[in-house]
Formats: sequence, C-alpha cells, structure tokens
Amino acid sequence: MSSTSQKHRDFVAEPMGDKPVTALSGIGEVLGKKLEEQGFDKAYVVLGQFLILRKDDDLFIDWLKDACGANSKQALLCYSCLKEWCDAFL
Repeated sequence: MSSTSQKHRDFVAEPMGDKPVTALSGIGEVLGKKLEEQGFDKAYVVLGQFLILRKDDDLFIDWLKDACGANSKQALLCYSCLKEWCDAFL
C-alpha cells in the first residue's frame, strides 16, 4: 500500500506487547467488540490466527469477514498491518 494510516504506522513501529485488538488497522470499536466476544481480545491473539492461516491473505481476509463481519477494505487493512508487523519483527 502506498499510503498507510497513522494507526497502521503506529502499530508496526513497535513490538505488539499487550495491545488491544482495536489497535489493529481496520479494526474499530464495533468490529473489536465482535472479536472480543469470540475471545480475540488482544492483537496478539489475532496475530496467532494470522499465523495459523500461514499469513495467507485470502484465508485471513475470509476468516476476518466471517469472524466479525469486516468488509473487504477493513479486512485488507488488518491483513496488511499484521503482514508488515511480521516482516519487521519475525
């Protein structure tokens, strides 16, 4: 992506630590609440799912749409955020 949001840049600029799921780019309060209800309360828990799905964009985006009702743009933003974080820290 040629331009990223401040939220995206902030997330990928440092280790994940204990950030809430809403720290992920593309995940706001509404989607965050839906994810929290399913046990995905922290960004690192979503990262775990991302890794289980082998960092595959189609699998992760489909999972996120099913899990919380994210639209294609939101799911892609979240995928891009996690992928860039993994490229920097893993």
